[in-house]
Amino acid sequence: MSLWKQGRLAPFLLLLFCGTFCSSMVIPYMGFFIVEGLGHDPWVMSVYSLVAIGLAVAMNRLNASRIDAGALVHPQIGIAAFGFLTASISVAIVPALPTVMTLGVVGFGVSSSAVSTMFSLGGHLAEAQGISRTRFNAYMRATTSTAWMIGPAVSFLVADGFGAQAVFRVGTAAGALWLFLWWNGLPRDITAGAAPLAPGAVSTNGNRALLLAASYVFCLAGAHSLTFAALPIFYVAEVGLPGFAPGTAFSIKTFVEVMAIFSTPLLIGRFGIRNTLLATTLLAVVTIQVLASVQSFGQMLFGAALEGLYYGLFASLGISYVQSFAPERPAAATAIYWNALMMSGIFAGPAAGLIAQVWSFHAAVQISSGVALVAAGILVIGSRISETASREKS
Repeated sequence: MSLWKQGRLAPFLLLLFCGTFCSSMVIPYMGFFIVEGLGHDPWVMSVYSLVAIGLAVAMNRLNASRIDAGALVHPQIGIAAFGFLTASISVAIVPALPTVMTLGVVGFGVSSSAVSTMFSLGGHLAEAQGISRTRFNAYMRATTSTAWMIGPAVSFLVADGFGAQAVFRVGTAAGALWLFLWWNGLPRDITAGAAPLAPGAVSTNGNRALLLAASYVFCLAGAHSLTFAALPIFYVAEVGLPGFAPGTAFSIKTFVEVMAIFSTPLLIGRFGIRNTLLATTLLAVVTIQVLASVQSFGQMLFGAALEGLYYGLFASLGISYVQSFAPERPAAATAIYWNALMMSGIFAGPAAGLIAQVWSFHAAVQISSGVALVAAGILVIGSRISETASREKS
């Protein structure tokens, strides 16, 4: 049965797209806004990232436990959307650091929790309609990547053409649309509780393989987050590219990312998920070195395409990889995946600012390549442990 004939899933994907678009407008732009727009030192960007991502991680853990316990999902999405709208209005009216570090960081931080909640709900809805969670993960990742292809470009183009404050005015309109779609498109009584354990089954939430899978995601996402935080200012302030260049790079990256996501079923069938992830991670090591060597607009576009290729594969494969270790607690496994991404941002955001404070944003990009290499090592170790455990069970 075609996914697009599932009427209940189309409004869900639209809501996911809108919420992700809102987040994608702000997340890559806030560091640039704090440093270039408000004129503060890079370490201020690090403090903002620490608080915002910390709030998102805490909300993800709380929401996941409530979802698996059978709580209503509708209020959780509404809180995230309202937080984004409140933060956008506040910074649009008073574009100053005190506003950013109070209403802004709280609202934007809470709003970032929506994606984990939506992925948990989406997997439940798909399975209820006979669609595998792994397959629908790819559709959801493609939806979020498409939103990321548009959102950052909108932010940087609006800022370049109309000024920094205009970005948050556009964000206010987008946040209002998000609330509208949430209120009118998501059923009030919808839940996504975990299925009961099969007789004799044992929870895998605390096993070593799951922890290593989360550690792998943390490291490779950390490498990506470090470049993500450093590249906009590296391109504009250190390489000398025009102000719209970072947004264009994000768009190219996410366009290739979407294409890569849809190639993952073929790659898994031919090479397996672990081998594909290992090749993807080694590609990330090379790609980040290419990004660090960018000196022209054309080189930036080539690097962005490579970045989209490795991150699209990682994004699609990574969530299913982590979920495979805790099938009886899907929302918790999904939250572990997203929290690994968020936690990587907690360290990567401040690290980018501190490295730039001591050396440069170029150095931050170079260092992230080493972090990706560590991720490859963790994946190899985790694969050997899983293979050993499988042999022992058999």
